[in-house]
Amino acid sequence: MVDDDSPDGTGQLAAALAATDSRVHVLHRPAKAGLGAAYVAGFRWALQRGYDVVVEMDADGSHAPEDLPRILAALTDDPPGTAADVVLGSRYVPGGRVVNWARYREWISRGGNYYSRMALGVRIHDVTGGFRAYRRQVLEDLDLSTVASQGYCFQVDLAWRSVLAGFAVVEVPITFTEREHGQSKMTSAIVLEALWRVTVWGAKRYLPNLRRQSDTDSTSNATQPSQL
Repeated sequence: MVDDDSPDGTGQLAAALAATDSRVHVLHRPAKAGLGAAYVAGFRWALQRGYDVVVEMDADGSHAPEDLPRILAALTDDPPGTAADVVLGSRYVPGGRVVNWARYREWISRGGNYYSRMALGVRIHDVTGGFRAYRRQVLEDLDLSTVASQGYCFQVDLAWRSVLAGFAVVEVPITFTEREHGQSKMTSAIVLEALWRVTVWGAKRYLPNLRRQSDTDSTSNATQPSQL
């Protein structure tokens, strides 16, 4: 678990649990530096200790541990040729669902996913979800030091980078349940960061194609005979 100096005592509770269970480890960070930075720190911790698969999930009860076996199963090569490199727990594929979420939150989430899918040209229905598994090679090949996304856009960033790098990315349906205690850290600033970054990435993706099309049109026009 990565604790970004949480003010609600989560870090202390996790440390107490780690003291009684050798399978639990807590990475304490001195101050909040954003969701993306916390994930990168956790990934590096796992890579340094030789883990072959790294799973990320929320610690507030929103992600059901019961869904984890199916996510991990998608990494296996059974049947042959079907193994994934990145598995995304998806709320928006058949079998996935959202429980106890305010309607406006679901609209924002679905709208953000649709916009990201169109802007980036990826066939992922839930690119913003935070319940996923990565093979070690994926995190080693992606240059985590260049990841600047701090909010929920971090999820979009890594999923898109994985697709661009040629890794096999699949979605597995999950049930997302709104937390019973505490408040979401989703803010307008986080939404705006995601909108801005996805728009910039999408523009960079489309501009070279537009330039090539423009050059092709110009060449075609130049070779046409003059009309009198």
